[in-house]
Amino acid sequence: MPQSDTVSLARELLTTAWLLLPLVAGALVHGLCMKHGWLAWLARPIDGEARWRGRPIFGRSKTLRGLVCVAAGTAAGFALERALLARVDTLPPLAPTESMSWWLGAAAGAAAELSELPNSFVKRRLGIPPGATARGALAVVFYVWDQVDLLLGYWLVLALEVPVTPTRVVISVVLVGAVHPLSTICGYLLGMRPTAR
Repeated sequence: MPQSDTVSLARELLTTAWLLLPLVAGALVHGLCMKHGWLAWLARPIDGEARWRGRPIFGRSKTLRGLVCVAAGTAAGFALERALLARVDTLPPLAPTESMSWWLGAAAGAAAELSELPNSFVKRRLGIPPGATARGALAVVFYVWDQVDLLLGYWLVLALEVPVTPTRVVISVVLVGAVHPLSTICGYLLGMRPTAR
């Protein structure tokens, strides 16, 4: 691979990681709220415990608190990154500074959380409880889906302000596929999640 291509790929890797980092902040805020019982009045299922054909629509693990916390934490992450890029001249232009607004972060975090709902809906239809795994070939399908479902909503919102390239999407799938399982296990061990999945 030519050196210019290597440098370009490295820049795309750093830019994509920089764009995804606020989502980690969103997950951290949600995890802390679950661990300490903060905003407990929002810990209600998004589906209002409604049922369809005898089964929950999404289940009790998809809550209003998750939606609010991930949106707020991601918004804070975007605002912090924007402030950092604006004040530290030695940082490379990893992403368009003017695009790193708190409102974009809030919308992207909320969209990421909401894009997990179709996965939950399908699992409930198949009788798979929250936190449980499917069996056989479906286990692989749902494992992959669990790792990357949030990216769909996240990138759809980011596309309003940030160039979304195939390279960035592929890099984000690889990064989230590697980091998401580890962060989930860490969250469980730290008491921030009810399950290690």
